[in-house]
Amino acid sequence: MTRGQILGILSLLLLCAIAVFPAVAENTTVTTTHDIATDYYNYGELALSVGNFTGAIANFDQALGSNTTMVQLDGVLLYIYHDKSYAQIQQDNYTGAIATLNDGLNLYPTDENLWNNKGYAQYMLGNYADAVNSYNQALASDSNFTTALINKGDALDKQGNYQDAVTAYKAALVTYPNSTVLPAKIADAEKSASTALPITLIAIVIVVIIAGVGIAYYLIKMKPASKNAVETPDKKTRPKKKKSK
Repeated sequence: MTRGQILGILSLLLLCAIAVFPAVAENTTVTTTHDIATDYYNYGELALSVGNFTGAIANFDQALGSNTTMVQLDGVLLYIYHDKSYAQIQQDNYTGAIATLNDGLNLYPTDENLWNNKGYAQYMLGNYADAVNSYNQALASDSNFTTALINKGDALDKQGNYQDAVTAYKAALVTYPNSTVLPAKIADAEKSASTALPITLIAIVIVVIIAGVGIAYYLIKMKPASKNAVETPDKKTRPKKKKSK
């Protein structure tokens, strides 16, 4: 093959390359709408996955501060509230978590995960009655929500409501029969319930005794004094008139 033939072939190949490659690039280009809130959400999830809770919260806040139209349509907005509250709970910022969850519940009032997280934050603050109410809201959306059932049992146990705690734990055991923790929780709550019953009876007996003593004191001391106060005073004896002679 002569030198001229080789150059001719190379020229043809170059022309083919120039004609083909732009077409391929054009065909593989996809036009997409860029959403900054979604980007911040993804960054937040990456930070959360490595335990960088501060970074996760910062990115979730950036997402919430952006235009949330797309993330709301995609269903991602719910997860931003949920995961931000989770990160705050991991940092023991329970008050901040409750504020985040309240914002989320304004948009998703029946989401069981938001209610469960709120109940846990309230529990950690010692607000056990409020926690029970939040867990009940979660269970109203999903009665078989095992985590909410267990958490409700823990809050009831803290309130000294051992019988209802046992009921909650047993309901959780139905949904999670392989649990190694629930049998121990049930046993402890049942033991506490059996111990609390005699104490309650003793308290009732004491109240009855105190009431009886009070009544007796009234009958012995107070009633006679009242009687004396209304007695008719003695009439004075008038001197007899002497008959005139």
